[in-house]
Amino acid sequence: MPLMSTATPATDLDTHALAADIKSWARELGFDDVGITTPRLERDEAHLLRWLRRGFQGGMGYMGRHGVKRARPWRLHPGTRRVICVRMDYTTAEAAPSGAVLGDRLRAFVARYALGRDYHKLMRKRLQALARRIEGHAGPFGYRAFVDSAPVLEKALARDAGIGWIGKNTLLLNRSGGSYFLLGELFTDLPLPADAPGSEHCGSCRACISACPTGAIVGPYQLDARKCISYLTIEHHGTIPEALRPYLGNRIFGCDDCQDVCPWNRYAQPTDESDFQPRHGLDHEALATLFDWSEDTFLARTEGSAIRRLGHERWLRNIAVALGNAPSRPAVIRALESRRDHPSALVREHVEWALRRHA
Repeated sequence: MPLMSTATPATDLDTHALAADIKSWARELGFDDVGITTPRLERDEAHLLRWLRRGFQGGMGYMGRHGVKRARPWRLHPGTRRVICVRMDYTTAEAAPSGAVLGDRLRAFVARYALGRDYHKLMRKRLQALARRIEGHAGPFGYRAFVDSAPVLEKALARDAGIGWIGKNTLLLNRSGGSYFLLGELFTDLPLPADAPGSEHCGSCRACISACPTGAIVGPYQLDARKCISYLTIEHHGTIPEALRPYLGNRIFGCDDCQDVCPWNRYAQPTDESDFQPRHGLDHEALATLFDWSEDTFLARTEGSAIRRLGHERWLRNIAVALGNAPSRPAVIRALESRRDHPSALVREHVEWALRRHA
């Protein structure tokens, strides 16, 4: 099913009525918020270039290769005149509380967004359904759907579409939804009326900066990805710097600390979306149990999950670090020793480090 179209829109549209319909249809499709903006991101382009010059992207070389394309939507989809931005909440009432899991160093912490099925396909399908609804009402038009699948400054676009504001932890915040949500975009050539941008409501609060375990938030609105636990456990492909390993604690895929302390997340609403419900006990499973997963087991139990992108090798690397930070229990030592002769030098090195921690 196509996720883009290059057709030309009709010229006699009532664009204000269409924009209202689009927002109604988006909510009917399960999106929790929707806004429309123009693709003008000059200020954010300058911020991106400064961030790249400081090397804060770490090993994410693609950030530099894409250059300014991220801030110029019409280069991703020629003819783009407006961007329809959507938000989808992902926290669930069924998941074990983050604090309880982080407080038990024998258990594994997985970022809450990754506990269920991978959101990319789910949201793309719904954006495609939204495009079909628009096409059925307005006729053929040019569009392209994105869900973290191309160089898009999605937080800046969502801010300009009125969905929220970019907080000091560099995440998008919403007064009624906190930050536990995912973003998607529909680039379009429809001349829709744009919404007013979101206003900033962080004030003097620095809770997220103080809470970051590794000091990755080096200042308000400034994130050094090289120190970020989410980067280290998900994006980073090599050896995790030894100096940072103790700060990872039992976090094996991502980190939610800067969100958990944000006052605005008191207003985050749990979703009843079935695809976001925890799978395979990943909201509270024991580290030793997950470390014992064979590659076949890992592939089977992470099918349709964002975690699968790690691969089994980095999965073991991350858990080895967490086991090194765990209490010295016989089950922990046995688990580490079982992987001491693993074929991967990356895994072996992190296992040996963890065992030295318990010596």
